[in-house]
Amino acid sequence: MHGHSYAVQVTIEGAPSAEQGWIMDFAAMDEVVEPVMRRLDHQVLNEVPGLDNPTAELLAAWIWRELEGRLPLVEIQVAETESARCILRRA
Repeated sequence: MHGHSYAVQVTIEGAPSAEQGWIMDFAAMDEVVEPVMRRLDHQVLNEVPGLDNPTAELLAAWIWRELEGRLPLVEIQVAETESARCILRRA
């Protein structure tokens, strides 16, 4: 067994509200994203339900499914290193 450290980037899109000037408050976004990230942090990813084969691509798809409907998602990036990453975008 070997391990990796991943950097995950979640991108949302939408029209900023005229009143607040943002699409979504980042604190509210963190309330949605952080519990999902905690389920992955310092875990054997192969043992996380739905991640039997935790490639970066399948990890991005798993995160998307966990966040879908809770954020106006447009893109999930999973990077293993500065030069090795995958990007999953809304079709």
